[in-house]
Amino acid sequence: MLMPKRVKRRRVHRGRMKGKATRGNTISYGDFAIQALEPGWITSNQIEAARIAMTRYIKRGGKVWIKIFPDKPVTQKPAETRMGSGKGSPEYWVAVVKPGRIMFEIAGVSEELAREAMRLAMHKLPIKTKFVTRKDFEEVGGES
Repeated sequence: MLMPKRVKRRRVHRGRMKGKATRGNTISYGDFAIQALEPGWITSNQIEAARIAMTRYIKRGGKVWIKIFPDKPVTQKPAETRMGSGKGSPEYWVAVVKPGRIMFEIAGVSEELAREAMRLAMHKLPIKTKFVTRKDFEEVGGES
């Protein structure tokens, strides 16, 4: 699973996810990509499951880039614990994703193969996503 090697603060606030993604919203490495259509938290387990689904389908052909990283800790208090006594300990890590963010990129495979591999990966993710190509961004000029 992906997680930071070390962090300055172990417990962070939940935060808000308003607005569109201003960074990481264009295809930079590959030819095809998965783009988020709604905001959400993507856990490290979900990222890993999507990565495995893609790489298994393309059978070691092509290259896959993961453009999101789970750097936000989510805490939980133990079961059957009374209220108070501080915040719980970190249980898992999430990546905060806003609409428009490119999450995965793929190159070196045909469009049909990439489309099917990405479709399998999209089913592993908890938010609505769409398949985009490099051509989509060149036509509009970087915005989608």
